Amino acid sequence: MSQQKAVWLKAKQGSFEVGPAPIPKPGEGEVLIKVHSTALNPVDWKIQAWGFLIDNYPAILGGDAAGIVEEVGPGVVNLKKGDRVLTNGVKGNEHATFQQYTLGYADVTAKIPENLSFDQAATIPLGMATAATGFFNADAPSSSVGLFPAWEDGGRGKYAGEPIVVIGGASSVGQYVIQLAKLAGFGPIITTASLRNTESLKGLGATHVLDRNLSKDALIAEVAKIASAPVKVVWDTVSEAETQNVGYAIVASGGTLVIVLNDAVQNKTADKRIVQTLGNTNIPQNRKVGASLYSKLPALLEGGTIKPNPVEVLPNGLEGIIAGLNKLKQGVSYVKLVAHPQDTA
Repeated sequence: MSQQKAVWLKAKQGSFEVGPAPIPKPGEGEVLIKVHSTALNPVDWKIQAWGFLIDNYPAILGGDAAGIVEEVGPGVVNLKKGDRVLTNGVKGNEHATFQQYTLGYADVTAKIPENLSFDQAATIPLGMATAATGFFNADAPSSSVGLFPAWEDGGRGKYAGEPIVVIGGASSVGQYVIQLAKLAGFGPIITTASLRNTESLKGLGATHVLDRNLSKDALIAEVAKIASAPVKVVWDTVSEAETQNVGYAIVASGGTLVIVLNDAVQNKTADKRIVQTLGNTNIPQNRKVGASLYSKLPALLEGGTIKPNPVEVLPNGLEGIIAGLNKLKQGVSYVKLVAHPQDTA
């Protein structure tokens, strides 16, 4: 079998459609993965709507895959045929995940522990990559706070007593930011969200959940009441102009605001950093910290230290992704949309 099915974005700001694609062959350090579950992310509909990030069309999107290793390329020693794995996709090529078979780089592909389903595992790679690289990549000062990785020896609890604010804690990235902040010892962990998600977010490690609809002044005042020390890290997983500006106002002198979209902060001062994280463990500046994370990820998942996002499964295989991206564009709360490429008619 040399052909598979994939969701193609036919042209810049064009339409999505399911069509044939060649099954790629794994090269040095790569594995071929039969994709059982792939998760949808806001960036996927934004690429179509805004026409950014991708230069060559037609293109395959998708940044999250969970499945089974079908074939192992030369030089791979950590994985074998038949392993259940998860990996972070690369949009626009053979490593994208909106297809039935994808390639993964072995050093940033991890085995899925038995206590997780493919659907749960598919919620992890991109959200976790964004959270982890934004926090812990000393090799990329323009896109990371540059802290010591919480999963490495000596990392757990290293930042005990340091307050953090997470804007958008119920988002996929926000859920992983909260969990990594807890692992790193931050406290209090203050997040904004819809208050109906309070108990769920506290279960992940948030100590205080503030209404996401609070005004800028009210939010700043609430944070000041809760945090007894200066807030040196604000993590804005929403990164609209409004949230970036309130986040920047909360960050103390000498601190860092982490954003995921383009910088829209006004009235900047020289004593605060803004870093825009590039949430992919495959890109060169993130590869080293990504490999470190993936080496420890199975144990973190098996022990429940890191929990996957809640899942909603879309029907109709790859076709379901097209409808799912429209649903995601309208807005979903505290759930990750997941599709099953192998169920494509």
